[in-house]
Amino acid sequence: MDITSFLIYCMIATFTPGPTNLVILSTVNNYGTKKAMKYSYGATVGFGLLLVISAALNNLLITGMPKILITMQVIGSMYMLYLAYLICKSDSSNPTVNQPATFLSGFLMQFFNPKVVLFTWTVIPAFIMPHYSTAPAVTLSILAITLIGFLAFTTWVLFGTVFKPFLQKHNKLVSVMMALLLVYAAIMIWM
Repeated sequence: MDITSFLIYCMIATFTPGPTNLVILSTVNNYGTKKAMKYSYGATVGFGLLLVISAALNNLLITGMPKILITMQVIGSMYMLYLAYLICKSDSSNPTVNQPATFLSGFLMQFFNPKVVLFTWTVIPAFIMPHYSTAPAVTLSILAITLIGFLAFTTWVLFGTVFKPFLQKHNKLVSVMMALLLVYAAIMIWM
């Protein structure tokens, strides 16, 4: 296995802005680091579970992908638009209203996030299965990829925490920009 290509693919897929990372950033801004970490823990568990599912059902997923992909696009687009709406209307002065960032919502987001689903469906068959077929090797690979995902999520929490004063000073603009980026992501999965 070309470890450099593997790591580049994992880093680009997990650290670049996407629906999960944007929700994490918005959560830090509106509800704080602790709430964002709960969401990140849920996202990490969901991410890892998707990797396990991909490894276990690799052949089935590849043959059924066209039908599953359309369903994921519809559900993912609708969910991202809903998150964009929640982010846009969020009010950091009243943090008890509309708190979408829980462990469960972070977990579920991974299953409706086309970027994550496509990544988990491709990284295992492209980089792991051709070189490693034993259960311990595949398990270690899944744990390593899950760790990379967790590091990406916590990097976004850290980024949001460090820049929170700026983000809160420009809260409405930041919320609208993050909502627009989610709308853009919802549209781009159809391109």
